[in-house]
Amino acid sequence: MEFNLDRSKKENIVSSLKNDFKESNLLVVTHYSGLNVSELEDLRAKMREVNAKFKVTKNRLTKLALPGTSFENVSELFTGPTAIAYSEDPLVAAKVAVNFSKENKKLIILGGSYEGKLIDDKEVKFLASLPSLDEIRGKLVGVIMAPGSKIASLLQEPASKLVRTFGAYAKKTT
Repeated sequence: MEFNLDRSKKENIVSSLKNDFKESNLLVVTHYSGLNVSELEDLRAKMREVNAKFKVTKNRLTKLALPGTSFENVSELFTGPTAIAYSEDPLVAAKVAVNFSKENKKLIILGGSYEGKLIDDKEVKFLASLPSLDEIRGKLVGVIMAPGSKIASLLQEPASKLVRTFGAYAKKTT
């Protein structure tokens, strides 16, 4: 990111961040010191795959974008070389950031905000451990479908027992 931005560029960055924050339910604040360009691009690609974003931003500009959003309470986390991860889905940004930080110790989870509540790094890691909405939906469909499939197998069971019994009786009499 350029360090010599004119006023209009700074205003555009703040406005863009504010819009992104208003559409997001989760904000994860990280320290990225030591990550090289290819590692940052790898992390961004992983975030894009799950419809999340990862940005290295200027602390001062990010703090200007926070008021009026549900993330106002995280401004204290913006010290040093920070980057942010955020997503509309409340879990995916946390999952990708935490998994990446396990693989690459240079990314440090500082904390964040979830639906207006300030959370620490342990709570971010807890959110990352929860099943995603798609996983929950899949389990729910499985639970709903299970009784129907059990009923179908129970209804077929007496008929198959009857066929086996007749088959055994037929072999016995011949």
